[in-house]
Amino acid sequence: MPKKKTGARKKAEKQRIRQKLIKSSQNDKNIVDHPSNVIMECDFCERRQKNRAFCYFCSMMQKLPICAGCGKTKCMTKTGDCIIKHTGTNAVGWQMVGAICDFCEAWVCHSRRCVASHACECPLRDCECIECERGVCEQGGRFFRCGFCDQFLCEDDQFEHQASCQFLDSESYKCGSCNRLGQFSCLRCKLCFCDDHVRRRGVKPPKTNEPTPCPKCSHATKETKDLSMSTRSYKYGRQTNDDNERYFYYNNDTVDDERDASDDDESDDSD
Repeated sequence: MPKKKTGARKKAEKQRIRQKLIKSSQNDKNIVDHPSNVIMECDFCERRQKNRAFCYFCSMMQKLPICAGCGKTKCMTKTGDCIIKHTGTNAVGWQMVGAICDFCEAWVCHSRRCVASHACECPLRDCECIECERGVCEQGGRFFRCGFCDQFLCEDDQFEHQASCQFLDSESYKCGSCNRLGQFSCLRCKLCFCDDHVRRRGVKPPKTNEPTPCPKCSHATKETKDLSMSTRSYKYGRQTNDDNERYFYYNNDTVDDERDASDDDESDDSD
């Protein structure tokens, strides 16, 4: 018979499972809810922006900094993880500051864990908008991820990109390796794959609840029937739908006609 579990062993197993869940939840946290990407309002110019150590518009330092790692604004004396000890008092404002992150440009508190691990776990480490190719230094707003291709988007281009993200680079919904209809679509590569070519040789198939990875970029694929995918189309001929352009060409034509008429009149007078 197996040995009966003691109370300490049961408690240790529950704690181990709980720690795994906490670590997985931190890795899967949405970028909008991360402390380094929260909304901040400047104390001087009163303009809303991403959490920063210095205001993006007036370059002023904030009175109440927010830690980019843990999100706290006040350090209590209960935890002994502080690099700078402050026994008997609570560290608020500049007393809590320990460093500035080079990637998200936000304050990091003087906790040993935040200072040592935030730079490696920063969600804005390789952040660059896929539309305008701007990073944290080039714009002051927050960053988001596209719900389809999972790419970084700035606050100015998030709605425009997601409205036009579900399209294919091909002219039909057929698989790129054969002539069959593509059942799975990769929204990052903009390609369709059939049921046979979506699985690569030597790669372990995913579980039933996990999505099938793309054979080209390993991004999670989705079924084409669940998406409103559109194919690539061509518009031949010159499209002159702009009224300003028509007005410009019309005025140029009238000016040229008037010049020609004036030249003819001058030539007649000289004769």
